[in-house]
Parts: sequence; C-alpha cells; structure tokens
Amino acid sequence: MPSPLRPLARLFAPTPRTVERETLDIELPDGRTVPLQRVRDPRARRMKLSVDERGARLTVPLRASLAAADRFVTQHRDWLAAQLERFTVDGVPTLEPGTPVQLPLRGALHDVRWQAGRYTRLDHANDGTGALVFTHPARAGDTAVRRAVRDFLEAQGRADVGRWMPRYLPALPRAPRRVTFKIMSSQWGSLAPDGSMALDLSLVLARPSAFEYVLVHELCHLIHADHSRSFWREVEARCPRWREERDYFHAEGRRLKATLRALCGKV
Repeated sequence: MPSPLRPLARLFAPTPRTVERETLDIELPDGRTVPLQRVRDPRARRMKLSVDERGARLTVPLRASLAAADRFVTQHRDWLAAQLERFTVDGVPTLEPGTPVQLPLRGALHDVRWQAGRYTRLDHANDGTGALVFTHPARAGDTAVRRAVRDFLEAQGRADVGRWMPRYLPALPRAPRRVTFKIMSSQWGSLAPDGSMALDLSLVLARPSAFEYVLVHELCHLIHADHSRSFWREVEARCPRWREERDYFHAEGRRLKATLRALCGKV
C-alpha cells in the first residue's frame, strides 16, 4: 500500500539545481588574458581548477561565494599559467576560406583547395594529388565550415571502421550494437554495457595503425569488460604492436585532440 506521506515528501523535497556555466577573462602573471570557464556544480564539494586541451575550468560548489572563487583563481595564477603553457600546441591549422592551409588526415598533411559553390563541403580531390577540396558559398560562416570538416572526418572514420571491422568480427562473441564518433576529452574510445562503441573523432587524424589499435582495444572489451591479463592477451593476439601505438598516443595525443577542437570543436 503506498505511503500517505509520499505526496507530502515530494512537496517539501529540495528542488534540484542545474549546473551553471559562464566564461570569464583572467589575467595571467605575464599580462596575457585567457578565458576561464566558471562552473557552479551542485555536486561539487570543493573548488577545483583544471586545465585540458579545452582550456581552463573552475568548478565552484554552490555554498562558495564568487569572491572566494576569485581569490582562489588569483592564488593559483602561476599554476594556471604553467598548465596552459603545457597544453599549448603550436602549428594547429586555422580554416579561413581562401587561405592556404594543410589539414591532417590519417597521419599525413593534405593541401586544401578552396573553390566557390552552393554548399559548404569538404572532400577529396579527384586528380590523385591527395589534396582536399573545400567548396563553400561566398557567405559561408565559421559554423558551416566546422560542420563540413566534422562531417568529412566522420565519413572517413566510418569508412576506416567499415574496412577493418569484418576482419575481427568472426572471433568475437557479438558485434558492437553501433559505432559513433565523438569529441572526447581524455579517452580514445569506450564501450557501453549494451555494446555501443564510441570512438574519438581525432583518431581519423592519427596514423591508421593507431586508429585500428583503438578499435581492436574496444572490440576486445566485448570479450573481457575489464583490463585484466586475459583482456590484454586478446588485444595482443589481434594487434601485436599495440605498445608502439600506445606510445604514439602518449607522444601525439595532445596535438591530435587540440587540432580536432581547433577544426570543428565548436560545432
């Protein structure tokens, strides 16, 4: 029998609060001004300053005042400057219609040719040079350009997975339920309990052997959900040089993720 007090409990239950975000400009000790995302999170228990390839972020509990948050950032400005320097990547391409640029794809750089057209689209040139052709209308905005890059990279990633996957499926207990591409902050891939696989879109920029290793890694989680010795034996049986690919990501991973965010991260 339902409790007669249940409707009363719902009436007086605290209203859940949502996460609030705002972007501020912070001056570093060297005089530079950088954006800082300040996040008020109901789940936070303490203030936390973090930096990754997306930039600087300050997490603030609801009970903390904004004045206290400002003091916290001021006290940690030197640390913040050092971390931002560590995550700065030189040579990240900028896409501006008509401006010569090279885009990374499968571990190599490709020249981009700009041409006028009705729709914004990125594709391979048909002349065998390896160049890419960026078609765009005269008024193509930044959002349309970024969307075209993302659509192109997703298509290339699906083509790679479609080419590699049949090689591994016969020895697996089941196929992935679906495969999607996302912009991930730290991971390269994940496998959900229902068998859905997510892959970082920046893998399309990496050398193909490294991309294929991540695919193998996630496929092997269909056999072992953990990272036990048995799991790594399955990985090694399918990708004997997986350690070299892991070292590649340690060396190039930050650049790959920063490049992807520069090209299409705001879409």
